Amino acid sequence: MDKPHPVVTAVLYGLLTLGALIALLPFAWVLFGAFKTQAEIMSAPGAWLPQNFGNVSNFIALFAERMFGRYMLNSLIVSSATVVTNVLFATMAGYALAKLEFPGHKLVFACVLTAMMVPYIALFVPQFFIIVQMGLVNTLTAIVLPMAVMPIGVFIMRQFADSVPTELLEAARIDGAGEFAIFFKIFLPLVGPAMATVAIITFLNSWNYFLWPLIVAQNQDTYTLPVGLAVASQGAKSTDYGLLLAGAIVVLLPVLILFLFLQKYFVQGIAGTGIK
Repeated sequence: MDKPHPVVTAVLYGLLTLGALIALLPFAWVLFGAFKTQAEIMSAPGAWLPQNFGNVSNFIALFAERMFGRYMLNSLIVSSATVVTNVLFATMAGYALAKLEFPGHKLVFACVLTAMMVPYIALFVPQFFIIVQMGLVNTLTAIVLPMAVMPIGVFIMRQFADSVPTELLEAARIDGAGEFAIFFKIFLPLVGPAMATVAIITFLNSWNYFLWPLIVAQNQDTYTLPVGLAVASQGAKSTDYGLLLAGAIVVLLPVLILFLFLQKYFVQGIAGTGIK
């Protein structure tokens, strides 16, 4: 194929740059707003740059006065537990559905696909009644359990596991390896990108989830960051926008760090259909 004309290339890169800038503008506004006082925001709501970039009073207030340290710890516990359970169980389920022949395995996979299509909000009432019957209301366990295994994770692992050569696993069986040895020593090292993808998706869902923790967490000791942010920014008669924007930065930062470290594996897990 002929190379595109330099003018076409320049226009294309210009449009891509413009689109990237438009996408980043809201994040820049939030970042600058986090360094503004409430009075500054209210007096000049359209201004971009704060008067003083050294003003970190909003961040100090979040942790010193609004229990954000506790909320962050709760979110880390919930997200870590959810990532571990999803990666472990989704990987096992994906391996079983792709590489083990058992009665009804196609039906089980069909049920996984069906579960992906069910709106999560439709499950709130039965899940809440189950949590009440188990006596787990107002605990971090109640937040973790409904998200312990997500259908999307099982789907990703099954699709990626299907690309692993069956001959490789059969050779291990011929050499006398058991299923657990095959799973942990041969299968797992080959599906690292898919596991990273499941970890990122699970972390994003659990870290940012708001409605379910709001329902089952009924005091501040069990609030996660999104719930705590909504509560912390509310004053007696108004919303403290400086605190709200600073809290948004605190909530966003771990997600960005995680994605920057795992983006290579995330792309491989989404796009990969085979192994080298």
